[in-house]
Amino acid sequence: MANSPQARKRARQSVTRNLRNRGQRSSIRTSIKALLKAIEGGDKKATATAQQKASSAIDKGCGKGLMHKNNAARLKSRLNKRVQTLVS
Repeated sequence: MANSPQARKRARQSVTRNLRNRGQRSSIRTSIKALLKAIEGGDKKATATAQQKASSAIDKGCGKGLMHKNNAARLKSRLNKRVQTLVS
């Protein structure tokens, strides 16, 4: 347990930030799953919109510090490869 007032405040802030980050990470994962489902469905139009949403969510998460920029780039690249197999 935190003893100083500063440490108590930091512990409270940590809980709040943890909840916020968890929700944002969850929304990123949801958008990725929606993209993968659209790819499996074979609908090109749905895949294009899902790819745009997933890419945007990944970029926002990267900007907020939820993931490293290289991790985000690698993830977007791998998803783009899967989309390209559907298109070609």
